[in-house]
Amino acid sequence: MNRLFIGAREAPIFEPMEQTRHSAFIHLPELEGQLTPADASGLRLTDEVLAAWDAQARQQGLPPGWRLSDEAVERSRQTVLAGREGEDLWVFAYGSLMWDPAIHFQEVRRARLGGHVRRFALATTIGRGSPECPGLVLTLQPGAGDCEGLAFRVHHRLAENESRLLWRREMIRGGYCPALLPLDTPQGPIQALVLTANTAHPQHRHGLSLQDTAATIARAQGSVGSNRAYLEQLAAQLDVLGIEDAYVRQLASRVRAHGAAHTRAG
Repeated sequence: MNRLFIGAREAPIFEPMEQTRHSAFIHLPELEGQLTPADASGLRLTDEVLAAWDAQARQQGLPPGWRLSDEAVERSRQTVLAGREGEDLWVFAYGSLMWDPAIHFQEVRRARLGGHVRRFALATTIGRGSPECPGLVLTLQPGAGDCEGLAFRVHHRLAENESRLLWRREMIRGGYCPALLPLDTPQGPIQALVLTANTAHPQHRHGLSLQDTAATIARAQGSVGSNRAYLEQLAAQLDVLGIEDAYVRQLASRVRAHGAAHTRAG
């Protein structure tokens, strides 16, 4: 029997590895080879990766409480996922999870969440920004229209470990409100973990204009790359999937214009 490694332990799976890898993309064959493998991702927040992030935060002069405590993150996870033992977990991806999910999954589908829109509205001083020049990462905010993205299915035998790592990544500073919400997929409705904006968070940026958002993204740089690269990766993945998002398209155009103006000025 083939096995998957989970942290320091290994857990059996019931499908041959090659079959699992292939069948995960049965609905979206164009994505095969287009996603960062989980074990190659720098956003899979194992103890070692988290320790490195803590060290970086200290070097930047961030206070010891720069992130939520492990206990607070785990309380959030257990509250949202209570009573789901033995069930597969679906995860909705609308930002960096769309190309770097950093979790082991058994299936991926196109998915749509109604009544929400993508917005770069969460400031970051680590990862895609710095204390001197904060960047912006995506949130999901209530709004007219739908948000199209991906839904990843995590096998129930892996859900405990994979959800812990996902919570560390996404809830490191408490900028989201995780909830189980209904999604539409071409294969039928599902309920999935969705990370919506925590509008009460001190790093949430209310009412940013498109121009101000573009100016911020054009100049911000962090430990995992530039804010502009994050936006460009998002735009490219939406193109691969044939998903039209006017906000992302217009924002990418303005950021490129900022870059061109900076090059001419230099």
